[in-house]
Amino acid sequence: MQLTPLDYAVIAAYLATTVVIGLWVRRRAAKDLDSYYLGGRTLPWPMLSLSNASGMFDISGTMWLVTLGFVYGLKSIWIPWLWPVFNQVFLMVYLSMWLRRSGVLTGAEWIRTRFGDSPGARLSHISVILFAILSVIGFLTYGFVGIGKFIEVFIPWEVVAPYFPLTVTPAYVPHVYGMLFTAVATFYVMLGGMLGVVWTDLIQFLIMTTAAVIIGVTAMQQTDPETIAALVPVGWSSPFFGRELNLNWQNELALVNTKIDSDGYQWFGFLVTMMLFKGVLVSAAGPAPNYDMQKILATRSPREAALMSGFVSVVLMPIRYLMVAGFCVLAITHFHQLDLHVGGRLDLENILPAAIKAFVPTGVAGLFLAGLIAAFMSTFAATVNAAPAYLVNDLYRRYINPKASNRRLIYASYAVSLAVVVLSTTIGLFVHSINSVLQWLVSGLWGGYAAANVLKWYWWRFNGNGFFAGMLSGILCALTFPALFGPLLPDVAADILPLYLFPLLLAVSGAAAVITSLLTQPDDPDTLIHFYESVRPWGFWGPIDRLTRARNPDFQRNTAFGRDMFNVAVGIVAQTALVALPIFIVIKEAFSVAATLVLVTLCFATLKKTWYDTLEH
Repeated sequence: MQLTPLDYAVIAAYLATTVVIGLWVRRRAAKDLDSYYLGGRTLPWPMLSLSNASGMFDISGTMWLVTLGFVYGLKSIWIPWLWPVFNQVFLMVYLSMWLRRSGVLTGAEWIRTRFGDSPGARLSHISVILFAILSVIGFLTYGFVGIGKFIEVFIPWEVVAPYFPLTVTPAYVPHVYGMLFTAVATFYVMLGGMLGVVWTDLIQFLIMTTAAVIIGVTAMQQTDPETIAALVPVGWSSPFFGRELNLNWQNELALVNTKIDSDGYQWFGFLVTMMLFKGVLVSAAGPAPNYDMQKILATRSPREAALMSGFVSVVLMPIRYLMVAGFCVLAITHFHQLDLHVGGRLDLENILPAAIKAFVPTGVAGLFLAGLIAAFMSTFAATVNAAPAYLVNDLYRRYINPKASNRRLIYASYAVSLAVVVLSTTIGLFVHSINSVLQWLVSGLWGGYAAANVLKWYWWRFNGNGFFAGMLSGILCALTFPALFGPLLPDVAADILPLYLFPLLLAVSGAAAVITSLLTQPDDPDTLIHFYESVRPWGFWGPIDRLTRARNPDFQRNTAFGRDMFNVAVGIVAQTALVALPIFIVIKEAFSVAATLVLVTLCFATLKKTWYDTLEH
């Protein structure tokens, strides 16, 4: 497929719309930092939920999911637990409400509500800023690599080279394209802030929903269960697994076995167990300081924060996986039509763009490309919007220039946005795999985040000094463990190494956090009482609960731990079923579709009574 003027016109129309939206909301966004970073907390929760879902519908992640679906079939529904995707369930059930009750602007500012303003609290505040910036740079690098690899398939370098004054080696062609689109996205997000992000996300989600339905229906029309079954390994169409993966591709697709070996997923039962263990801890820690946290803080009330987080999975999973499943089965049944060689080497991460190129008709191709470019820009823009919130609000305004005018703060936000984009782009020049960046982010950096951020919610004795020690040790371990232990574990794939090292990382950072807390003084009782009374967490808060009730005899402690954990379990089952359902539909497994629908219905009916009906008003 060659792009036609109609395809280019569709893409240009989308890009022009984003610029218009940025210009339209610029004045409102520049009113103050609250408007720029949180939209003035005036946006209704369905808009924020669709925006959040849109931001998660990123191009790099979609390319990764299509590759996983192609290689691992229904067993691929478990692998996104690496993120972990079910963190949205924890947010829905209780953590979004706990976080939103603070009324702060950023996750770093939230630290003051928990630890006060002691020296330990200030160190904790700085450690969250450091983590936020590392996280933002990592995700921007991840998006930068993905958009470049995607565009390279549709616009070969030989078409551009005559108009480009520099010689570019094939390995760096994706990076040139990445720089082009990051520049466009940076300009747009600098203009509109959170308002621009949300309004553009709504357009993007509409485009992606249309594209997903088209590709899902196309796949069902052009494939049949018998053909798929004849081409895939035994067990590919089942989500169930044992200790080992036991997928063995044959014939012309035997080369896929090399991908399985390089991913390091052969011991699948152990892998899923590790992902669940890490995922529960990371989810219980609350959202990382990125665009997801900013969307929660932008809601109008704690109740709307919970509804926003819950609705994300309902709208995102079926639509996204309808597209993923459609491209997977088309790629499997028409594998010989795909050109997966880029720069002279086979790259299965290019299945998505190659499938679009092979199977999507003229005009619709422009819609797909506009949608996936929009997906990149949505995630990239939301991430860029999060970065200056921490450096400008939490560092510059608090420690350097407390009396800065709104105008100066907005201009400082522009400067920080440019700086983090330039830095992440520079790092991206040395990265050639989406999966390698993803694994470091979700298994390394977030693993270092887990211990300190679990303890901050559930244990009264945990103080600012302990938080700082846990965060700092976790970040340092995330940065150094792969280099230290990689040579000692030569049989473990480099991409999956951070996940295998998670228990050690957790032990080191957790020990640093607990020991430091016990060796230093507790935080100020007034700060702890105010936090406990306003946020109302459950956990190990006995001494503070007694002090709170002594001051306020009418205070009722939170006794919902059992109900919340039940709802989390039901929510994870429902979310996973929503992932499997569109895949079963596309591959026409009628019995599995019916069984999954029954399971989803039962889960939703249960959550209606045990979660929705209990939300605060």
